[in-house]
This record gives sequence, structure tokens and C-alpha cells, in this order.
Amino acid sequence: MDKALEVKFQHFLEKFPIIDLPITLSDDLHLTFSQNNEPLNPLMIQQYIAFIEGEEPDEFTEYIPCFKIPETLEFHAIVYWKASLMNYQYVMATFDKVGNMIDKRVLGGTFSDGKVVTKSLVTIDPDWMIYVVTGQLESVDITYDATQSRAFDLELLPDGKIVNSI
Repeated sequence: MDKALEVKFQHFLEKFPIIDLPITLSDDLHLTFSQNNEPLNPLMIQQYIAFIEGEEPDEFTEYIPCFKIPETLEFHAIVYWKASLMNYQYVMATFDKVGNMIDKRVLGGTFSDGKVVTKSLVTIDPDWMIYVVTGQLESVDITYDATQSRAFDLELLPDGKIVNSI
């Protein structure tokens, strides 16, 4: 990439406003973020998001900057929304102070393989605990059976790692 065209890491981070926690990431919350946050420009997507995703973005995929986790002293933690065909995800990525990626995790969203729709609801607490509830609905089902939902916890550690909580 041409050095003259590079986006500074700090400028990329500015697209992610710091928010107060707790927050619950629902199916439609990305609409609020898209209305209130400046979009990522193509250079930012190419330079940072493509690196996070590990693949070149296509013209059908949309990225919306959501927010930055507050009070991360030794690292930066951002959440963005990724929308592609039948796959809508909230993704958390963490970086050290100079912009090297530490970790990445899909927190939740909606995914369909054409037969089963999987949805996840995510809550991030002020103590950086991340609670995820996931359920599935087959296309032939008329009603959702909540007893089939799974819940698990993640934790954002002080070193920027995102781990399954015990």
C-alpha cells in the first residue's frame, strides 16, 4: 500500500466513539450506529478491516463502526458490524497502542445457511464480561423454542485477549 495513502491508526479509532457500558447488541442496533457514526472510508476498510477479517472485502459487504470499549488503558477494543449475504455480525477486535491486532472475536448477530437461522443477543457489561445467548430456528418451524437456546460468557481481559469465561 502506498504510504501516502495510509490512514493513521488514531484516525481509524476516531470512527468508534467511546460508549457507556452496559450495552446490548440486538439485530437492529446497527441502524443507530449507522445514523450516528461516520462511515469507514474505503482506505480504512482496506487497511484495517481487511486485516482483521483476514480477507479482502467485496462490494457486497458493509462495515459500520459501532463503538470503542471505555477505560482500556493498555489496548484499544472496538466493535463493528459486518453485513454480508445472510450473515450479519458484531465483531470485537483489540489492538495494542500502536495498532497491532491482539485478538478478534465474532460476538453475535444473525446467520442463515438457507435452512437454519441462528441469532445471538449479546450484552457487554462495565466489567468487560460479555454474555451471549444463541438460538436457532429452522425454516420449517413456525415458533421459536427458547429451551433450545445456548448461553455462554466471554471476557475481555486487561491484556486485550477475548476468552471464554469459566
